[in-house]
Amino acid sequence: MALRNTWMPVVRRFAAGIDIGQQEIRLVALSQRAGSDSSVRLEFIAVEPLFAGALAGAEIVNRAAVGTALRALFAQLPRDIRSHLFRCAMAMPASATMTTSVPMANLAAPHRSFVGDHALAALEPAVMAEAERVAGIERHALAVDWFIDDSPQRSGCVTIAATTRTHLEARMECAAAAGITLTAIDGEPHAALRAMRHAASLELDESDAYAAIWVGDEGVYGWRVADESVVAEMHYPAPEHADLVEALRDLAGEGVRCAVLSGQVELLQSIGFTAADLGDVLGCMMLPFECVPPGDDTLPLRDDLLHEPAFAVAFGLALRGLME
Repeated sequence: MALRNTWMPVVRRFAAGIDIGQQEIRLVALSQRAGSDSSVRLEFIAVEPLFAGALAGAEIVNRAAVGTALRALFAQLPRDIRSHLFRCAMAMPASATMTTSVPMANLAAPHRSFVGDHALAALEPAVMAEAERVAGIERHALAVDWFIDDSPQRSGCVTIAATTRTHLEARMECAAAAGITLTAIDGEPHAALRAMRHAASLELDESDAYAAIWVGDEGVYGWRVADESVVAEMHYPAPEHADLVEALRDLAGEGVRCAVLSGQVELLQSIGFTAADLGDVLGCMMLPFECVPPGDDTLPLRDDLLHEPAFAVAFGLALRGLME
């Protein structure tokens, strides 16, 4: 048995993340050896310009243009990577996604214990009713995902994410037109956070508290991570914050060792900020997100893209594919 295992081929899982921006589509392909805790390997990274006006906020108004750009983007994949059957995930803007966290006691009947698959299935009608209530949209028009959250700050809660079926179907239709089958849709901020947590795990100690900052079309998102858990989060602009400085100071709390910065950092200029300003407010050094692992300068890929913080969402989406 040991000898046979020695000669068994090493199986790698492949996953791709697709981030549709207002002006371009970004693609990241990752791989990891299956059945192990081996490191994640960046296989490919590319960008394709998008026809002006193809998107209006979260809505895809020119599906043909998006499908054409996706087809051109995937055509750049090397043949040896295209030959693998891999999972593809696409991002959804935060404005098109409703997320809420509800104590399970508010959803479950008091006499029922929700343990096991059958009990979880029995919880689904209450979840759908809550999604309908919060979104203000009838459930038949919603696409809903949910899970029992076991994070320390939300233990015993059910986290619910919902979007309209029209947003979901538009992205699936564009992907299908390019010959791509989507296996997951994820929110942009959550995908970016996943990528930044991965980057932090490579460069920081597990005990280090840090901030993760993502800049997108819909504002600045931030999270404080301590003991490998998200303990605080913020979004600006938002009614509870007078300005970005106040939001960042609330996020930093008792202090963080450093901050990982990703997204379209150039958008900070529109509110009179720079990356250095963020570091000054947070009181720590800023660590720009990069797709390339620390010290790895041998990848035969475009160097300008490897160090581009805007690829955090696509990277995080590909990570999800590897984890599922």
